[in-house]
Amino acid sequence: MKFNVDQTTQKLRGGYYTPQNLADFVSKWVLEKQPKSVLEPSCGDGVFIQALHNNKCDKNIELSCFELFDTEVQKASNLCTELGFKNASVTSGDFLVWANDQLDKKIELFDAVIGNPPFIRYQFLEKSFQEQAELVFKKLDQKFTKHTNAWVPFLLSTLALLNKGGRMAMVIPSEIINVMHAQSLRSYMGEICSKILIIDPKEIWFENTLQGAVIIMAEKKTDISIPSEGVGILSVEGSEFLEKSPEVLFNETLGINGETVEGKWTKAVLNKSEISLINKIISHESVHKFKTIATVDVGIVTGANKFFLVDNETVETYNLSAYAHPMFGKSQHCPGILYDENQHKSNQLKNLPTNFLYIESDYNELPLSVQNYIQLGEQEKLNERYKCRIRKPWYKVPSIYSTEIGMLKRCHEAPRLILNSVGAYTTDTAYRITSSFTNAENLVCSFLNPLTAITAELEGRYYGGGVLELVPSEIEKLYIPVIDDYKHDPDTLNQLVKDGKVEEVIRNQGEAIFTKLGFSKQDNEELMKIWQKLRDRRMRK
Repeated sequence: MKFNVDQTTQKLRGGYYTPQNLADFVSKWVLEKQPKSVLEPSCGDGVFIQALHNNKCDKNIELSCFELFDTEVQKASNLCTELGFKNASVTSGDFLVWANDQLDKKIELFDAVIGNPPFIRYQFLEKSFQEQAELVFKKLDQKFTKHTNAWVPFLLSTLALLNKGGRMAMVIPSEIINVMHAQSLRSYMGEICSKILIIDPKEIWFENTLQGAVIIMAEKKTDISIPSEGVGILSVEGSEFLEKSPEVLFNETLGINGETVEGKWTKAVLNKSEISLINKIISHESVHKFKTIATVDVGIVTGANKFFLVDNETVETYNLSAYAHPMFGKSQHCPGILYDENQHKSNQLKNLPTNFLYIESDYNELPLSVQNYIQLGEQEKLNERYKCRIRKPWYKVPSIYSTEIGMLKRCHEAPRLILNSVGAYTTDTAYRITSSFTNAENLVCSFLNPLTAITAELEGRYYGGGVLELVPSEIEKLYIPVIDDYKHDPDTLNQLVKDGKVEEVIRNQGEAIFTKLGFSKQDNEELMKIWQKLRDRRMRK
């Protein structure tokens, strides 16, 4: 397997070695059912082989291991011999190639699966591996996306090769809970598994990475027609859970309403009373799904933000004032909920890139100073970038319009809308939003409430450091309470948000709006607790 050279070896290899105590815990659970055959599809140097031994596994067990790297194959083979496994094999090569051959036979081979599959993004994989990954999806009739990660086809194929009633336990990225590229896997598991448990730690298990990891434990149905117990998420802190029986933890953790879960699994963090309260609130006639009251569009895609987003000094140097328009695209541009003249001037004083350049004239018709600026971009070969080179001329950016409301793609505390009173443009780090139900000010202020913050946590995905990201299709699924013609105080709310008092704003706005809709202050406080629980989990507080 070959990788892009500009990435770190470990990142591209996907090799984050499992601590022995985690491997021991995982293996203990699958051995509870005394399997006669075990698969380890990415064995590395053999930490899970050691774990089977540590749990006094029957040495006559049929142990099938796969590993891509020859040096690790030798280590794992030697370990099998040293530990006395009599029916163990360690195969050198791409597991997915072998797995796809077995999937053609439509037979189940293993009583148990354990391991820690590689964490490698699709675009960093060699073409042959990409093809094998896509083939897994095809053979199992699952929707494929090129945004997938190597661990996803590993889980799909191993689950398909697992015997009915068999157990799979693996250490995988925490993104399984909420990323869109794992939806096919989540749906597949919901269909074929009788129960799924995710052990979700507050800590980062792997050093030198922001990649969160979880333990997933799943039992395959004995009969596909049997209803699933659903998905449960057990949040843990520290290593105390490792001292408990994995069997007890699996049995005691309740799945979401006992239902097969479609969509994201974040909701499994919540208990039934919390889900019931959310459902009660969203059923109110004044609580709307975002897509029914507003439209969401991505911001302007320039292909070269460094060229098109500039500070005042650059505008003056190249005489670009006739082509410069106000813009924002980062949290530093707009720390509150208002992007007005005051905020724009403040950004200019800080020498931030507050100008968007829209140049539509032919090159020969432009002043010499503007031509010089364009030449500067061409010297840096910006005109050769994909988004730029398909445009004629390359410096004329399409889809130029602004909306009364903007929204940053990513946030830390909670997402917020921005009232864009100066008609500023936004880049693709933000969204352009148009209200179809109420005035822009009301929508922006109403957005600040615990229910909307909760649904953002449930629908969004998060990255290293706890950053929350929402794409348009996820924003459309948010719920927002709106009382038409409600009088807010946007200036005060803006200042509070800028001062970092987001939690205070969300609580107060929630209380004001929900009590007006007939809900109690206690309902609002319960919503606050739910949001705080989800936010703190994301931010690993």
